[in-house]
Amino acid sequence: MDIRNDGYTGRFAPTPSGPLHFGSIVAALASYLDARHNDGKWLLRIEDIDTPRVRAGADRQIIDTLEILGLEWDGDIVYQSERLGHYEQALAMLADNDLLYRCRCPRRVTKGKPYPGTCRTRADIDAKPYALRVKTSDRSIIFEDVIQGRLTGRLNELTGDFILRRSDGLIAYNLAVVVDDAGQNITHVVRGADLVDTTFNQIYLQSVLNLPVPVYAHHPLAVDDSGKKISKQDRATDVLAGVSPEAVLLRALHFLEQAPEQNLMRAGKRDILAWAITHWNIDAVRSSPTGKRA
Repeated sequence: MDIRNDGYTGRFAPTPSGPLHFGSIVAALASYLDARHNDGKWLLRIEDIDTPRVRAGADRQIIDTLEILGLEWDGDIVYQSERLGHYEQALAMLADNDLLYRCRCPRRVTKGKPYPGTCRTRADIDAKPYALRVKTSDRSIIFEDVIQGRLTGRLNELTGDFILRRSDGLIAYNLAVVVDDAGQNITHVVRGADLVDTTFNQIYLQSVLNLPVPVYAHHPLAVDDSGKKISKQDRATDVLAGVSPEAVLLRALHFLEQAPEQNLMRAGKRDILAWAITHWNIDAVRSSPTGKRA
């Protein structure tokens, strides 16, 4: 899909919980190439509000890796930890519209199933800790994913009323990402297929907060030999450990079905990226919610 000159702004938004692994680079490269191919901006956002997951120095390591690979971003790097006031403003707006309520239910209540709305009508939850949930509905949410095709879901069947501020006081991912994407004027989101389900939550929040809905494209996940997503939580190795940046880029291009030319096997990273930007074809990226071997 070619959408040049339509004011494209994309982004890469890693959590600084460890070094970038191959799956991270696939996401970074796909979003970077889609932005650059369409003459757009590509922004870098560090999603560091989930403080228990944040590792000291990981943000610098992420930045260094992107620089070594030649993936240059536009503007200043945004840190979510510096935007807490924006999230509180969004919560206040939802509260003013009677779309928030307090919840004291333990996590086991929702494990593997939608929240049943136990606390929605309770008026006796005053003492902390409590989470804040957003009221949802049973209406269908439909969006056209550039890679996955048309997707439909109902929040009452997927998540039910979902959490926006956790009982430990931390802002939940779905609220932060929606507020930040709007704040940075993000028009296109290219990311891994593990985030398809959260897109329904995010589109719902965009509707009740009167925020624009970006174009979404969810590429296949990089999985290991057992079919499990390559993840920082499983201590996936640094993508540049003993490997050249050129080799990493070519491997990611093959994963994304871009079929790099044979003469690129001996090229430098700038030539590889220049070729990839020119020849980027998002339609070649195969639809595969369950992922593919890295």
